[in-house]
Amino acid sequence: MINLSSFIDFHAGRTPERLAIVFNEARISYATLARRVAITAGWLTERGIGAGDVVAVLMKNSAAFVEIAIAVGHVGAVFLPINFRLSADEVRYIVEDAGAKLLIADEELAAAAALAGAVLLLDAAAQADSTRAGPSATPAPRVVRKPGDLFRLMYTSGTTDRPKGVMHSYENFYWKCSDHILALGLGAENRLLVTGPLYHVGAFDLPGLAVLWMGGMLCIQRDFSAEAALAAIAREQLDSAWLAPVMTSAMLAAAPASGLDLSSLRWVIGGGERTPEARIRSFTASFPNARYIDAYGLTETCSGDTLMEAGREIEKIGSVGRALAHVEIAIRDEQGRALPAGETGEICLRGPKITRGYWNDPAKTEAAFHGDWFRSGDMGYLDRDGFLFLTDRLKDMIISGGENIASSEVERVIFELPEVREVAVIGAPDERWGEKPVAFVVLEPGAELSLETLTRHCRAKLAAFKAPRDIVIRESLPRNPSGKILKRLLRDEFRS
Repeated sequence: MINLSSFIDFHAGRTPERLAIVFNEARISYATLARRVAITAGWLTERGIGAGDVVAVLMKNSAAFVEIAIAVGHVGAVFLPINFRLSADEVRYIVEDAGAKLLIADEELAAAAALAGAVLLLDAAAQADSTRAGPSATPAPRVVRKPGDLFRLMYTSGTTDRPKGVMHSYENFYWKCSDHILALGLGAENRLLVTGPLYHVGAFDLPGLAVLWMGGMLCIQRDFSAEAALAAIAREQLDSAWLAPVMTSAMLAAAPASGLDLSSLRWVIGGGERTPEARIRSFTASFPNARYIDAYGLTETCSGDTLMEAGREIEKIGSVGRALAHVEIAIRDEQGRALPAGETGEICLRGPKITRGYWNDPAKTEAAFHGDWFRSGDMGYLDRDGFLFLTDRLKDMIISGGENIASSEVERVIFELPEVREVAVIGAPDERWGEKPVAFVVLEPGAELSLETLTRHCRAKLAAFKAPRDIVIRESLPRNPSGKILKRLLRDEFRS
């Protein structure tokens, strides 16, 4: 059987006392995890959940999140994690669009779940132990699933449009796991920090539950705190993590003053955007035994399509690595024609971990493919060694006076200024040029930056037409769960 509960039972039968999950004070063995999954599957069955039904969860990180995700598959149902930061209207849209039969939500998120129909609320006790979410139940038998069966629906964060339901089969998920196990050398000794939100592929998939597949341990934090994350690394001797860019920045800022022994950490996978070179270079100073693994991936591909290889970080700095074993990458033009090494075009991907399309949306599914190549909507190029370099989103390309301006190129130059902590460049409407570059900047504490200084710096590094015509100073930049900056919101802000 291919249900996720199969590998939990495998380890429970052979190493029952091995630690599977640490959450708050709870230390959950594989035997306990297997029992909880079976009992949780029992009360799901008693609520009428069966094969093919969609079960949505609106939850922060917890032990129950993982237990419920596995239990939903145990009874043959489809798992639908939802971003807990969404409004009630947005949650209702996703639940209704997916046809979810049940929504399980944390008690503190009741307001966001209020419009979504059948809702089961979890108190703090149930968040730590999913068996407490329902009445005492008889453990349910496992419903047989096959590789092509639907395992999960994940709704995209909607950077440009209404969220789309990405379909993930068991085949997609297991090929993802096998590629990450191969590339990262995962084994039973791995102890992974899970501090990103589990409703997102970064935390759940990169490498996420692949660690449990191999008999390792997940240390789950309910909310991200740089100080708490560092303390967990030291206390639990964690060796690995996936971090969104904003998390990496916060932990690098907090690490020097922590005084903690962080020597157990071996690697951190970055995600969400092209990582500034300065961040990669400063990583080793805080985590001397670890390497920073830049990566590229999408919700549609279960994340982690490329990973930077050990020892190539400086040689290929600025790259997000090479394709994993069962992923093919091609750079194509607007007509779908392959482009040679060094030429920029749309990043397209092919392989068994890539979605077959969008839930109940054949038109968007068709538009997302060139034949069997998935269109990422990202711009980039491959060098002669096959390393991928990101340049921009297709929809983030600025066209000013007929000239194409890659916003990431301008951002890279602005990031060199010592006053700048974060930056995003967008194209704003302009009567003369069509669009003009505008920089949204988060400054370092106590710093100041004028448009004149910014323009002078950019023109020394870039063509004059690429220099921002306006600057907006902000305390923070809006991001989706994977760390990508939501430039749509910045465009809307500038127009208002």
